[in-house]
Amino acid sequence: MSFVEELRWRGMLQDIMPGTEELLNKEKVSGYIGFDPTGDSLHVGHLTQIMTLIHFQNAGHQPVALVGGATGMIGDPSFKSAERNLLDEATLQHNVNCLKEQLAKFLNFGDGENDAKMVNNYDWFKDFSFLDFIRDVGKLITVNYMMAKDSVKKRLEGDNGLSFTEFTYQLIQGYDFYYLWKHHNCKVQMGGSDQWGNIVTGSEMIRRQDQGTAYAITTQLIKKADGQKFGKTESGAVWLDPKKTSPYKYYQFWLNTSDDDAKNWIRIFTLKTEAEIDAIIAEHDAAPHTRAVQKALAKDITIRTHSEQDYETAVKTSEFLFGNGSLEFLADLEHEAVLEVFDGVPQFEISKEALTAGINILDLLAVDTQVFPSKGEARKMLQGGGVALNKEKISDIELVVSADSLINNTYIVAQRGKKNYFLIIAK
Repeated sequence: MSFVEELRWRGMLQDIMPGTEELLNKEKVSGYIGFDPTGDSLHVGHLTQIMTLIHFQNAGHQPVALVGGATGMIGDPSFKSAERNLLDEATLQHNVNCLKEQLAKFLNFGDGENDAKMVNNYDWFKDFSFLDFIRDVGKLITVNYMMAKDSVKKRLEGDNGLSFTEFTYQLIQGYDFYYLWKHHNCKVQMGGSDQWGNIVTGSEMIRRQDQGTAYAITTQLIKKADGQKFGKTESGAVWLDPKKTSPYKYYQFWLNTSDDDAKNWIRIFTLKTEAEIDAIIAEHDAAPHTRAVQKALAKDITIRTHSEQDYETAVKTSEFLFGNGSLEFLADLEHEAVLEVFDGVPQFEISKEALTAGINILDLLAVDTQVFPSKGEARKMLQGGGVALNKEKISDIELVVSADSLINNTYIVAQRGKKNYFLIIAK
């Protein structure tokens, strides 16, 4: 299956310049997508473009990931309501390095004909003087042409206007395409549908400067079935960096998608074949409560973004928090990872020395911690069989809890009823 056909059946294709599909079917081509290094991590909103580059490489073409060290100093105004904060050079370089590392998890980089390549537009802009730019590049595109772009019109009609810095962004991105076309034989630029105007500016620049021909493909902007923006949660963006979004939370993001979204997203964000996806959807429709599509989607993308081990830990964490899973998986986790598992769960610190001497269960639950507001309520729940320590039911109100109960020599997990968890940390 060709690259364009792959995007088409997966529901990713939005716009394609005439002649692009014929070119890609005829020869091996270099094509690029730009990533804006305004942060030190990509997020799930970037995954559509990452998947596009993966399919491009799998089809035998050479993917080029452009990290915009120069354009990141400006910020793309396309369909944004306000100007972004500008970053200093040191921060941008740090972000660029982080993005390179993340992209290398998805693409095969190297020196081969089909291997991915990483470029940074700061390399060709750092010595480009303002006068040289407006003389050599600014003359290629008219103001009328630039003003006609929908992204520019929208900002000019808004309350915040458009700075000259942002207005020139399409010239800079257009020159990126020209530079890569001229020096790296890069014939195709790809991106989200909001980038169509900037991409076409580049192909127009190539035509006017060197009478060359360049091509363009854009993918659909992904939204949820209810129209909400993809990749946003109540707590903000879902990051690919495990320090910003833990593998467990990342897994849960995909697992908690609606049926309609999961059936669309498993096509877009996995490499499963059409037959495999149809089989998973059929299995799901036969027993929707098993959430077969969500589980297959979450497993695939969590492993590729993080690792098999991170996926298994995420599953065990889910089984523990929402089912009858054991606590054994905690023994393999670092302290920060344990805290991530219990993020949002009430946490209490107690003295390890006192615990070594022994603490009565009622004191542990209602004096040394506030698992219960009073000993009376703790006693009542204990006698009713509603208390567990480390997943083991406790009913003896005379029980003395010692350091032997600590997991990793640090934690006790208290449970009040079925779903109320508390993390006790001995220090």
